[in-house]
Amino acid sequence: MDFVCAKSDFVFGVRLASYALGTRSSMPILAGLKMEIGGTHLSLQATDLERAVRCEIPIENRGGTETAVLNGAILNQIASHLPADEKITFRTDEGSRTTVALRCGETSFDLPTLPAEDYPEIAALPSAKIASIRVGDFHHGLEHTAFAALKAGETTRMSLTGVDLVLKANQLRMVATNGYRLAVKTIDVAECEEEGEYLIEASVLTDLDRVLAQIDSDTLDLRRGEGQLFFHAGAVTFMARTIGEEFPDFERVIPRDNPIALTFERRTLLEALQRIQITAAEDSGAITIRGAADETAVRIHSSSKDKGEAEERVRLKKAPIKPVEISFRAEYVIDVLKRLASDTVTIWLAEARKAGLVEPADPIAAADQGFLYVCMPVLLSS
Repeated sequence: MDFVCAKSDFVFGVRLASYALGTRSSMPILAGLKMEIGGTHLSLQATDLERAVRCEIPIENRGGTETAVLNGAILNQIASHLPADEKITFRTDEGSRTTVALRCGETSFDLPTLPAEDYPEIAALPSAKIASIRVGDFHHGLEHTAFAALKAGETTRMSLTGVDLVLKANQLRMVATNGYRLAVKTIDVAECEEEGEYLIEASVLTDLDRVLAQIDSDTLDLRRGEGQLFFHAGAVTFMARTIGEEFPDFERVIPRDNPIALTFERRTLLEALQRIQITAAEDSGAITIRGAADETAVRIHSSSKDKGEAEERVRLKKAPIKPVEISFRAEYVIDVLKRLASDTVTIWLAEARKAGLVEPADPIAAADQGFLYVCMPVLLSS
């Protein structure tokens, strides 16, 4: 291995690949970052078996085709602290070939290699593209859905840790649920060559979103592998392993006929809930909303034996058509209000035991188009 590359390209590639390092794995080799030379390009790869990142950068190749695996965390630290110099050189030790020399300006590192033959094979990018999506739309879709899923350590039901990606009729529907709340975002697809459904862990997609934020590309291509979904933008490929469980039938839990509309100024409601949440009971986290048919305001209340109680009157845009009293976990409503961009939001209700539907209200911000959120009520003992 003997090549020269721009420091900026190397730092970029290492930083992106590091999102897939298996630093917590029982397989030490997954902590490695694989460097593979192919002609005038260097491929930087990392995987923890659930996700993988492959990034290609241009190089001046002074040797032949060669592969080396280096400790990814160490390489990332080095990349973050290199001196101000435009070029980096890499050269494999000619004798033992068990170390790689990295030079940048007056700084040099001699880095031990890991056994390349032990590194797992990362599947190649499939040739057939199934869809193209605008990166900005995909970002808003993840922002509006991934938060509603459970973390992997919180459940044995892996389907509740994922975001369900449903490609159909030139649209991508993104859905996440923890069993008590449901977030749905529908975005337009620039090209849809093949319909399908793919369930991917929310934390994996969050890492993908971080990678996309650092890439100068407006379009994201999707390609299907065997138990994998590939996301390709520019010179970067992100692979995500799909979850084998079936996603819950979310359509049946979306309320279709909630007649009571409570329309608020979003920021006002958010700030009120953040205050009233302070005295909510630890176990339920419940706040109660009470409204009368002839009043253009509701009262939001919480209480607990240890914390005390609080109440606040919050204005509505219009009086509800009939009285309402319902309780929700405050955290679940706060979470969605923080992620919306629209100035106004409507909570559609039916009765105390039925799910509420939260939607951005007119005028709907462009980033909020195609979004809805379902929240199950908390049933408090009288």
